[in-house]
Amino acid sequence: MPRLHAYFARLVSSKGSDLHLAAGRPPSIRAHGEVAPIPGEPPLEDATLREMMRELVDEAEWQTYLDTGDLDFAHEVPGRARFRGNYLEQEAGAGAVFRLIPDNVIPFEQLGLPAVVGTLADLDSGLVLVTGPTGSGKSTTLASIIDLINRKYSRHIVTIEDPLEFVHQNKKSVLSHREVGRHTQSFAAALRAALREDPDVVLVGELRDLETIALAIEGASMGILVFGTLHTSSAAKTVDRIISAFPADQQGQARVTLADSIGAVVSQILCKRANGGRVAAHEILIRTSGVAGAIREGKTSMVHSIIGAGKAQGMQTMDDALQALLTAGTIDAKEAYMKASDKQRFKQGAA
Repeated sequence: MPRLHAYFARLVSSKGSDLHLAAGRPPSIRAHGEVAPIPGEPPLEDATLREMMRELVDEAEWQTYLDTGDLDFAHEVPGRARFRGNYLEQEAGAGAVFRLIPDNVIPFEQLGLPAVVGTLADLDSGLVLVTGPTGSGKSTTLASIIDLINRKYSRHIVTIEDPLEFVHQNKKSVLSHREVGRHTQSFAAALRAALREDPDVVLVGELRDLETIALAIEGASMGILVFGTLHTSSAAKTVDRIISAFPADQQGQARVTLADSIGAVVSQILCKRANGGRVAAHEILIRTSGVAGAIREGKTSMVHSIIGAGKAQGMQTMDDALQALLTAGTIDAKEAYMKASDKQRFKQGAA
């Protein structure tokens, strides 16, 4: 048995989310948002850590790590858990980070997401983006929406991930799972191929570059429901990030195409609960004629006010979401203040 499995067992038993390993430091676990060393574990020696890392991957993957200093992959402990792994080189030597992937997709109904997010599973086409920082739960949210589609509709769903995280069993839908580096060379190559594979729904794990972004918009404009992620913190910044990916002479056309294809943007962050643990807060943008017009005309600054005025359509700003959590006592005033855009709104309670 690979020696790292002992650390994985500690991660699972501690109800942690991530395992951090680095030469020169004790192994550490992130639980409820905080990273702390595993009690009683000494610092890892570089040579020992490399030996343990080598046990988890095949020859080609290990050679990629040796050649580049980086490796992304998925690893399964049969009957126990799956992990998303990343190998890296750091100042003191080798390093590795493992994210625990739930054995089963958490049903949408159990995630506590705003109800309007569930309606995104009912869309026939459009570009739906789930955004937020690393570790904010974007993949979990998207997996729950894909599962909802799978339970409700007879569709062909193609997922493209790096590495493959959530494996869905066919229910009403038929799913094709593709892993970058194993089944395809890149997100863009897989997405280009997917557009020719009679898909109803395509999930793109990350919109990393211009080609992938352009193909995602093209697919949505062709009548496909396309889901993707970006590391942006708000709906307005998401629109700006997509447009800025295009060369200056193409941005005008990109605005028109995006305005016609955008379905929704869900931005999420994780907040510390007042009584321990974490809870997600969401900014939600739903396509309306006003949203499309603002994007088309380059008036991204209007998006925030459109969201604020769109409560009847299920829209909400991040600060309104934080206010609701604060009012309910789910988070405290200091946490609301730290995560808010309008600090003044939450300043008095956080003092």
